[in-house]
Formats: sequence, C-alpha cells, structure tokens
Amino acid sequence: LPRRYDAGRDGFIDLMELKLMMEKLGAPQTHLGLKNMIKEVDEDLDSKLSFREFLLIFRKAAAGELREDSGLHALARLSEIDVSTEGVKGAKSFFEAKAQAINEASRFEEEIKAEQEEKKKQAEELKQRKAAFKELQSTFTQ
Repeated sequence: LPRRYDAGRDGFIDLMELKLMMEKLGAPQTHLGLKNMIKEVDEDLDSKLSFREFLLIFRKAAAGELREDSGLHALARLSEIDVSTEGVKGAKSFFEAKAQAINEASRFEEEIKAEQEEKKKQAEELKQRKAAFKELQSTFTQ
C-alpha cells in the first residue's frame, strides 16, 4: 500500500486516509463517493483497503471493470507512479510490490481453483458410491 497515505501505519487505508489520498491526487471525492470506492473492492468487508484490495483496483482497471466516472477509475489513473517525481527507485519498489501482490493473488486464485476441483471430485465420487449402493440394494430387494 502506498505507505505515504497510510497515516495510521496499520497496513490499511481507511476512509480518512483515502480522502486525503484522493485530495492529493487532485480528485477529491464526497464522503459517500469514498465509501462507495472502498465498498467496490472491500472483499473482507472491514470498511478499509488492504494492500491486496488496493491492487484489486488496478486489476479491475486493467480489465476495464471500472466505470469511467468512478473514484476508483480516477485513483487507478492518477496513482500510477510518475518516475520523474518518485525517482526510479520509488517506481521500482512500487512496481515490485504490485507484481508481488499480483503473484500472491494468482497463487491464491490457484489454491481456490484446486480446492473447488477437489470438492467437485469428492461430490462425483459420492454420487457414484450412492449409485453403486442403490444398484447393490436393488439386487437384494428383487
């Protein structure tokens, strides 16, 4: 998460920190607008942005899933690091952190897919066992 905006140093960006960030980026939002921005990517419903949720903004922007008039679209567009003001080192660490989080997110997605496949397999096996049991049962009832 851009550390300079995490005033509370708790690893999250809350409503007031987001308000400040949007003002500094030159795209101030209303209180309701800020709440809606958080709500759109707040996966754990804690009303603040974790680093993973912050990166979700950029993934949604890249996938064209953000409305042009939304605060998140403005945030994604305006907070891309400008090398001339941040310096190469600042930009490098920003992109490295972004890439690492995206890798972590895709690893997380792979784990979820594997878990879903395992559940499907178990459900299919259970279905087959039930069918075999019914078949066996029918031979005894005749």
